[in-house]
Amino acid sequence: MIFGAFERLVALRYLRSRRKEGFISVIAGFSLVGIALGVATLIIVMSVMNGFRQELLGRILGVNGHLAVMSVEGNIADYDTVAERVSKIQGVKSATPQVQGQVMVTASGTATGGLVRGMAPKDLKARALIAEKIVAGSLDDFQGTNVVVIGARLAQNLRLGVGDKVTLISPNSAVTVFGSMPRLKAYTIAALFDVGMYEYDSSFIYMPLEAAQIFFELSEQVNTIEVFVDNVEKTTPIRREIFQSLGTSFRSQDWQQSNASFFNAIQVERNVMFLILSLIILVAVFNIVSGQIMLVKDKGRDIAILRTMGATRGMILRVFFLSGASIGLFGTLAGFVLGLSFASNIETIRQWLEGLSGTNLFDEEIYFLSKLPAVVDPTEVMQIVGMALFFSFLAPIFPAWRAARLDPVEAIRYE
Repeated sequence: MIFGAFERLVALRYLRSRRKEGFISVIAGFSLVGIALGVATLIIVMSVMNGFRQELLGRILGVNGHLAVMSVEGNIADYDTVAERVSKIQGVKSATPQVQGQVMVTASGTATGGLVRGMAPKDLKARALIAEKIVAGSLDDFQGTNVVVIGARLAQNLRLGVGDKVTLISPNSAVTVFGSMPRLKAYTIAALFDVGMYEYDSSFIYMPLEAAQIFFELSEQVNTIEVFVDNVEKTTPIRREIFQSLGTSFRSQDWQQSNASFFNAIQVERNVMFLILSLIILVAVFNIVSGQIMLVKDKGRDIAILRTMGATRGMILRVFFLSGASIGLFGTLAGFVLGLSFASNIETIRQWLEGLSGTNLFDEEIYFLSKLPAVVDPTEVMQIVGMALFFSFLAPIFPAWRAARLDPVEAIRYE
């Protein structure tokens, strides 16, 4: 559709309000603001959802392995050989023998649950997300059978620091002459880590592999081999190769299986939010339709005069199409700029609002993260902008068609 100077001039004139057309201009203004807010809100919410998923995925896969290999019989005795065979599979970056177990953590009269990860000191130092997030102490002291490294939130909850003692109680009882007694041991805190994910910072405890084997009574054994791969999206073929290499006495589980319900919930929430927030744009589009219909009715005499002066139906159609589409176009551009600006500075804005209101708007105990993330996906932004423009250009077609079909004689007669 080609617009000439005449169509642009008349459409611009109709977009500017006069006193008697004030109500129509108010509707047009609300439509523009509605589309801008709809586009901006969609960009912001989708960016936050993308950031939330990416941050959680990065932290989950940085602390936990991409795959876990376990023995169907319980524990793995010749774990060094098994780990070496797994590490030779194409696409595998590392295979780390571990002892994993749940414990009760007590100190200063406070008790809470915890998850112990027993691994060799060199393997923990190679775990970048932990090694680079040490906030107190040093991993150089992570050796022997009497030290642990715990999360900063866990230390805060127990009112502990580096050098203090923390007592771990195993759920497996020790049989003595006096009956079954809970197995417990005090450990010295060598370092504190803070990965920025509340669940891990408040419950994870790392101890040297030898110490974990002693505590859980797994002499020269482990119960898990944690595997990291090159491509987290291609764990299925690697699982098949692990099965072929190790045989039926071993089983494996990837991160998608371990966290399936969690990430599925995020995806469902993301899709529902997109559909709900799209209604804002649709409401604004219907406002464009109603405003243009009222404009056509108000300009019936002008249309008749233009027709008698030689304007064709096509020219009239383009005038009213351009006036309506301009509202959607400028609203979409405004929403695009507003959405990107807000998403790029969302953490700063959150901190400013928290300081202004004095309330915690992003509780890390609920949302798992200590900062509000936002990752703008260019493809997704283009889809949102494209959807808004499509509906904005679709909205004025019917009012413009009605204006083009208006009989000039009838319009002047009933004016």
